[in-house]
Amino acid sequence: MIGATADDRFPEPVVTTSNLAPEAVALDDAAVAPAARRLVRRPFAVMLASSLLSLVASFVLSVDAVRLAANPDVALSCNINAAISCGKVAVAWQASLFGFPNAFLGLVTEPVVITIAVAALAGVRFPRWFMLAAQAVYLLGLVFAYWLFTQSYFVIGALCPWCLLVTASTTTVFTSLLRVNLLQNNFGLRPRVYERAASLLRTGVDYAVVAVIFVLLTAAIVVKYQHELFG
Repeated sequence: MIGATADDRFPEPVVTTSNLAPEAVALDDAAVAPAARRLVRRPFAVMLASSLLSLVASFVLSVDAVRLAANPDVALSCNINAAISCGKVAVAWQASLFGFPNAFLGLVTEPVVITIAVAALAGVRFPRWFMLAAQAVYLLGLVFAYWLFTQSYFVIGALCPWCLLVTASTTTVFTSLLRVNLLQNNFGLRPRVYERAASLLRTGVDYAVVAVIFVLLTAAIVVKYQHELFG
């Protein structure tokens, strides 16, 4: 098992350790690995599906950015009305924060996420430092995605459907990574705290939180743009 060591502070998430001292929880990887992989298979599958969707959205946005650069008056397929307009968002300075279209970042990062998810589904266990680094990087991506959403919502005054897909996908990838890191105890939680976190995850609380976030975002969009959306 890649990255696993004999002196890991805590056990794999499938083992109940409430009545054991931390130093007494040395288990055979061969027995633990199959069950541990089953626990993280779903979040990695969600990561794979989400990153594939985000890659498609990034590709479409990148193509549109090139088309707009060649012809600022080009009519994009997602220019539905004044409120739902990829073109209006794409020409704003926020869409090229680093001097090039933000969508180019997705073309670079999403294949990496896809590779990680596929490797994990194939049974690869990444080192703790790698998973924590991935979580930190995707936290930055999550903050950036929601900053772009707030800029579109409050400042630009228009929404881009493909951008919304990227925001949603970034959210699910981040929370899936968080679930994996919590289940594998990559954050180094104390045994009692870890067991509580694992118990909450088994109830699906993280999926419920994501659902609530999406409902709130949808409600905010409908409230502000109900006339444009429904005539």
